[in-house]
Amino acid sequence: MGVAWVVRSGRNGERDQWALANGVSGGGWREWPDLTACKSREDIAAVITKILPDMGMATQANYTGQTWALRGRIAKGDLIVMPMKTTKQLAMGRVTSGYEYLADQPDPDQRHVVRVDWQRTDLPRSAVKQDLLYTLGSALSIFAPTKGHAIARLEALLETGEDPGLVSFSTPVSLSESAGADDVDEPETHTDIEEVARDRITARIAEEFAGHDLALLITAILRAEGYVCTMSPPGADKGIDIVAGGGLLGMDSPRLIVQVKSGGQISDTVVRDLGGVIHSQRADQGLLVAWGGLTKSARASVYGQQFRIRAWTAEDVVDAVTRVYDRLPEDIRSRLPLTRVWMLTG
Repeated sequence: MGVAWVVRSGRNGERDQWALANGVSGGGWREWPDLTACKSREDIAAVITKILPDMGMATQANYTGQTWALRGRIAKGDLIVMPMKTTKQLAMGRVTSGYEYLADQPDPDQRHVVRVDWQRTDLPRSAVKQDLLYTLGSALSIFAPTKGHAIARLEALLETGEDPGLVSFSTPVSLSESAGADDVDEPETHTDIEEVARDRITARIAEEFAGHDLALLITAILRAEGYVCTMSPPGADKGIDIVAGGGLLGMDSPRLIVQVKSGGQISDTVVRDLGGVIHSQRADQGLLVAWGGLTKSARASVYGQQFRIRAWTAEDVVDAVTRVYDRLPEDIRSRLPLTRVWMLTG
């Protein structure tokens, strides 16, 4: 079994598209010089101590571990996972070279990299089981997930697009998986609480509102937003799950045709079919709820009709739920119990 690494392209995903477009992973650490001459973790520590002499020991160890992972541990053939803030999806690929310092790159946040052959760029987070999402939700920028057969499951994700889950493995989890010398080997101890909370909400919605019940949740959201809605019963719906509109009878503009898909990624064909239904029903707009995300061609098709069709993925549904939660019916809130929590961020 090889090695898997999770590398974020900026805390807010500011380097996501740059990484994909240029076939690289890494970036950041703008204060660090070219690290090519550093041959050990101790060499990295010496560089960081010289640049930031007043840094606390714990912070120095954290920075050193992550920087050394990029400089000396990530190797050709390793699996790379990039959780993307911009699209709320995962990109996955294989490392094709060791550390490089791009001295001519004008942006100092785009100089420390490894080369990557990105093989999947649109994996929905909903394809990942909750326990592995918890690990991927670490606040670290670079780390090596190992617990819960993480490497084998990430390999399966790259190959099939689906996480087989922990229960698919007959062998017990080895205790040695949790033995690491750096923070990068213990990502679960640096959890991004906000991201983990959203992942748990997403998992609960997937459990409680599977199949036709997802249309029930979307109907409740639209009603909370002021629409009058008619929902089709379970079964064949001819491309119409919900009809929504304004006014007393729901017949005033904007008139929406809503199609709800709770399964895997949606193809361009579904987008084109929804466009045809909007035209035949003389509706103003369409909403495509694609819980499992959209293929690249489907996203392009939606973009080409952005004043006519909008798409909600799982992340958008979570955003909508939290936006109108206090106005949702009691039966919906009882199935999805949430509470607002305020925390200091600094």
